[in-house]
Amino acid sequence: MLRRGIVQRASPARPVASATTCHGVRVVGLEVDAQTRCAHYHSPLDVVALKFRCCGVWYPCIECHRALADHEPQVWPLAERSAVAVLCGVCGLSMSIAAYLASGNSCPRCHAAFNPGCAAHYHLYFEMPSGPDESADG
Repeated sequence: MLRRGIVQRASPARPVASATTCHGVRVVGLEVDAQTRCAHYHSPLDVVALKFRCCGVWYPCIECHRALADHEPQVWPLAERSAVAVLCGVCGLSMSIAAYLASGNSCPRCHAAFNPGCAAHYHLYFEMPSGPDESADG
């Protein structure tokens, strides 16, 4: 049974929701593996799951949230960079948004490489600084 706020949809064109427990954290998505890769992002470097601010559910990516949640995703505001919302799918380290953005694309604990291409999507998950005197973390 999926948690409230998640709609399980099945059709020939759309896979059914799956969930895995990754180091004690339940991650929901489409075709989620043991290290949090999903149908959308499944390279050896795609080993990060994110807790969505809107529902508190962990997903591998925004596309999984869009496919399964019954609501729009919310971006974590700058003021909440200390929120624990990022999970390393390799070792299970739960880290703050700030720690993830400062990680240099590798896990601070196990040094697993994270996909550097994810930086292009940070704005979908986290409010990013926009002023001329501010620089984006990560």
